[in-house]
Amino acid sequence: MFELILLIIMLFLAWFWQDTVSKREIAIMLGRELAQRYQLQLLDETVACHKVRLGRDSRGHAQFQRLYVFEVTANGAERLECNLQLLGKQLQTWHIPPYVPIVH
Repeated sequence: MFELILLIIMLFLAWFWQDTVSKREIAIMLGRELAQRYQLQLLDETVACHKVRLGRDSRGHAQFQRLYVFEVTANGAERLECNLQLLGKQLQTWHIPPYVPIVH
C-alpha cells in the first residue's frame, strides 16, 4: 500500500512539473506579446512563477492559478518589473507599470 501511495505522489509531482514547464512557456509567449504591444523588450530569462494556488474557471472547474513576474526594458538600461496571471492556460490579468519612453 505504501508503494502505491508513493507511486501516485511521484506521478503527480512529475505531471505538476511538466504542467509548470508548459505554463511557463505560455507566460513567456504572452509576456513577449504584451511587451511588443507597448514597444518594450521582454527579458525572457526573468520570467518566473511567483505564486501558485487553486482557482476556478468560468464553469466552476478547479485549475491552477499562477502568477508570473518578469522584467521588460525600453532602452536596455532600465528594467521594469511586470506580472501576469494565468488560470490554466488563460490570461487573467497583467500589469506593466507606466514608463516614459526615451526618444532619440
